[in-house]
Amino acid sequence: MAKNVLICDDAAFMRMMIKDILSKNGYGIAGEAENGAKAVEKYNETKPDLVLMDITMPEMDGIQALKQIRATDPNACVIMCSAMGQQAMVIEAIQSGAKDFIVKPFQAERVLEAVQKVVG
Repeated sequence: MAKNVLICDDAAFMRMMIKDILSKNGYGIAGEAENGAKAVEKYNETKPDLVLMDITMPEMDGIQALKQIRATDPNACVIMCSAMGQQAMVIEAIQSGAKDFIVKPFQAERVLEAVQKVVG
């Protein structure tokens, strides 16, 4: 069965890019969220196998969303996405339970490698 991924990024074109990479490689898309609050909501609705979460988003950032998702589901698999120069946030995300992180701009191979490592 295809693994379902929830894509969370405030930039629509980034969500589209990730969706394109994943669907071309046999992954299902559980949904999309444009901010952390929506990500938590969608996670609870769809229970995806994996979440790809941007760190910097309006309303609630990715780290807060990650902490809320992991509070309700300690087994949640979340991969954080960040722009260059956000090392401190990446470290906080990993300490908060993120399984991996991908740096923007995305390379399809790196996205797939992270996803395969986390959910197979």
